[in-house]
Amino acid sequence: MKLWDKGFSIDKTIEQFTVGNDREIDLHIAKYDIQASLAHAKMLYKIDILSAEELQQLEKGLSNLQTQIDENSFFIESQFEDVHSKIEYELTKTYGDVGKKIHTARSRNDQVLVALQLFYKDHLQSIKAKSKTLFNTLLELAETHKEKLLPGYTHLQVAMPSSFGLWFSAYAEILIDDMYLLDAALKTVDQNPLGSAAGYGSSFPIDRDFTTKALGFTTLKYNVVAAQMSRGKNERTIAAAFGSLANTLSRFAMDICLYMSQNFNFISFPDELTTGSSIMPHKKNPDVFELIRGKCNKIQALQTEMVLITNNLPSGYHRDFQLLKENMIQAFVDLETILDVFNYAIQQVIVKDVDLNDDKYKYLFTVDNINSLVENGMSFRDAYQQIGSQVQDGSYKPDASKQHTHIGSIHNLCLDEIREKYDK
Repeated sequence: MKLWDKGFSIDKTIEQFTVGNDREIDLHIAKYDIQASLAHAKMLYKIDILSAEELQQLEKGLSNLQTQIDENSFFIESQFEDVHSKIEYELTKTYGDVGKKIHTARSRNDQVLVALQLFYKDHLQSIKAKSKTLFNTLLELAETHKEKLLPGYTHLQVAMPSSFGLWFSAYAEILIDDMYLLDAALKTVDQNPLGSAAGYGSSFPIDRDFTTKALGFTTLKYNVVAAQMSRGKNERTIAAAFGSLANTLSRFAMDICLYMSQNFNFISFPDELTTGSSIMPHKKNPDVFELIRGKCNKIQALQTEMVLITNNLPSGYHRDFQLLKENMIQAFVDLETILDVFNYAIQQVIVKDVDLNDDKYKYLFTVDNINSLVENGMSFRDAYQQIGSQVQDGSYKPDASKQHTHIGSIHNLCLDEIREKYDK
């Protein structure tokens, strides 16, 4: 069944190419199409297109389909082009002409738009919640390990003293920046496009305020052409936010892989969270974090894909938009899983005691020692020259006693302030 069927058959090769794998992808948005169809049916009743009895039938039919979705028994068979045609077919099969009325004052364009935006809203909230869980875990780890020092690096060279508390809370606070972008994406998609039809509205006296409230949108996209133009704009905005969050997670995963290596040996994980080698029995590989790194880098590429598909399209609908769904929806699925797995694994991190007396960390405290000389009256340049000369002639002896007390430093992590910042 095709909603645009006019009584002739399309070439099978062309049909397969144009439909692609929409049936499989649409299973992700089926529940949201049901929600939108229900709100639309109630609106049609309100403007006297449907009778009370017809609305009651459609409500029952849509409720039955939602139950199938909840029970994983809802399928989109090959004779259907997409979820929209499947739902209309099932309603028509059960209720006859009443089922045919569900598409009144709608187009597949605004149908898929509203279903996708409901999907995006729902899953953006889920990603925010999972990010908050990871944020809380990182602050707890920072509190637990705040006294344990860790070498800090610049250019991958030993630089200055850091700490596990500073490391964990750094990634926690960076997550706040990612939340700003996720909030922007959420605000962007929280605008009801239903009623834009094929992109130019409808001559029916539809009540768009009613469906906006019924679907829980904060506002609507007033201009019907602007509503259609949001297809692609929504995806680019979400992809940018996802890229930011994925960047945070991939960099963190890289740190973990580095710090687990024998050359650093700062952290470890239980054997159950690592993998081995088929020929090297000593190996304890951080595969989970390598895959997180790779998957997150793939997500960061999504924005470029969204831009290139939509960049030079004029206003109005174009079939190119169909190509946005698959990788966009998969990115939601992947990112939610990544956040769950990351939080699960990082809670089991084994933080090791780092021996800062090891000769390779000998120069970790040179800056602190320069600062001590400055505090005792020496100019910074002279203090720098004095410590530098000691490093060069081998007479330098590190003093690790200095405290870092300013806001956000090793001995003043401001964990409560970071938590409050997130909550705001």
